[in-house]
Amino acid sequence: MRTLKYITLVSLVLVGIFALSPSGQDLFAQGSDFYNKWRDFQDMVKIINTNYVEDVDWDKTMIGAQNGLMEALDPHSVYIVADRMDQINESFRGNFEGIGIEFDIIDDYITVITPIVGSPSDGLLHPGDQIVKIDNESAYKITRDGVFDKLRGPKGSKVELEIARLGESELIPVSIIRDKIPIYSVLAKFVMDDGTGYILLNRFSSTTSEEVITAITELQAQGMDKLIIDLRNNSGGYMDEVIKIVDHILPGGEKILSTKGRLKNANEEMYSKHKATFYKQPIIAMINRGSASASEILAGALQDLDRGIVVGETSFGKGLVQRQYPLRDGSAVRVTVARYYTPSGRLIQRHYENGDARDYYLELSERDHGKDTTKLEEKPKFTTKTGRTVYGGGGITPDIFLEDPAVMSRDLAKLRRHDIRFFFKIASDHASAHPELAEDWQKFKHDFVIPESLMDEVYEKIFAIEDLELNEEKIRGDEETIHFFIKSELAGKLWGRNEQYQIRTKMDNQVQEALQYFDQAREIAAAAEYLK
Repeated sequence: MRTLKYITLVSLVLVGIFALSPSGQDLFAQGSDFYNKWRDFQDMVKIINTNYVEDVDWDKTMIGAQNGLMEALDPHSVYIVADRMDQINESFRGNFEGIGIEFDIIDDYITVITPIVGSPSDGLLHPGDQIVKIDNESAYKITRDGVFDKLRGPKGSKVELEIARLGESELIPVSIIRDKIPIYSVLAKFVMDDGTGYILLNRFSSTTSEEVITAITELQAQGMDKLIIDLRNNSGGYMDEVIKIVDHILPGGEKILSTKGRLKNANEEMYSKHKATFYKQPIIAMINRGSASASEILAGALQDLDRGIVVGETSFGKGLVQRQYPLRDGSAVRVTVARYYTPSGRLIQRHYENGDARDYYLELSERDHGKDTTKLEEKPKFTTKTGRTVYGGGGITPDIFLEDPAVMSRDLAKLRRHDIRFFFKIASDHASAHPELAEDWQKFKHDFVIPESLMDEVYEKIFAIEDLELNEEKIRGDEETIHFFIKSELAGKLWGRNEQYQIRTKMDNQVQEALQYFDQAREIAAAAEYLK
């Protein structure tokens, strides 16, 4: 009863203070029934405390109320409990071990927003997947703290998941081996045979701009004459890091971004600084439905300023500016205070209904999300620096839509879900038996072919796996894909991540198609007077 009296007293004091404040006076002046709703809330607390069948855990119950308050605003305003603050901060500053997903709790289930590129979940989990079971236990109504408790763990430990996926009638079992989640931003950087530089950027952390600028400098020294920045499944991060990157590839005086909000200090315009030198080669940015927030700011600036072209599919559409406000108990609220706009004036934020996060996220699972070009005429139109038409309506609509990523058969996908390390183990054993492969990277990259004896061994091991009921014809029909998996794992084992991704990009049909559009990127950048 003492807890109830405390809650009631605090509530009354807060209402009195709020009513005297400028914000409270403004609210009441608008004819709001806020006071009546607050009184109803107090009555609910009294009823629950008096009549509920068990003693009430008011700490847990009030956290639920605080979560509900923030969720009713928009999909990105959140309440953060005190013991989650360190976890959130470390995701941009340090290392942690787990499966590697960006997620939200939707319909009481963990819903994958995007797997982190290069993490154990990459290639196994898809945007929109719902995690129904963890280690044979139901994940229904799991809390965010519960997600961290269940999915994080020491490197090398296994977690068994059951996934509900759109279009699948049965739950999909997925085994994932936990690993260190990459906190660094640049996962790969190399120059392809035709002089194309490739930078795979998976997030915007506190070191991102330094990593990207260093990567550009190194690739130029290696003979790069054009650049792909791969932002697919990049869920965002620090906006300031985007500004520093764009500033390195633009001359001074270009508007990069603007924010607009209700408060005067939330309205900003950001411009590139005056620099004597900047990167002066054509750029292509790759995006998909998992590209969000800071990655959309980068893609939008490149597109609007005609600094490069954007290829892929329409991005996520997260263009809300959040500020984090600490609370007295060590928790915090992250509140939307403004919206992001690209240099041409496009609003990045995708439409949402207040409080309806489910449809907002699950729309990403639709097969034609952002790919139906017949709908472009329905979108608001804007113009770039040189007068090209670009489209608003939420997210960044690419200049060039790319074909869907190449897909493997369901049977091969089932094998990889069963054991994501299967081809890694094959490659590790083969590398140990053939150390001579590590003598010449160029020869390996261009000439090495998976020997038939190794493929015979691979098939023997695949079909010896019990309970998978794999279709042999379909598995053998994926032989070219299996070759790439093994060769890329060999490259990673023998040389490292950069070499591994050089092999992967050869089997990535979207990257290969993107290479066809550099003439267009060069022409657009030249018209805007950026190139040498």
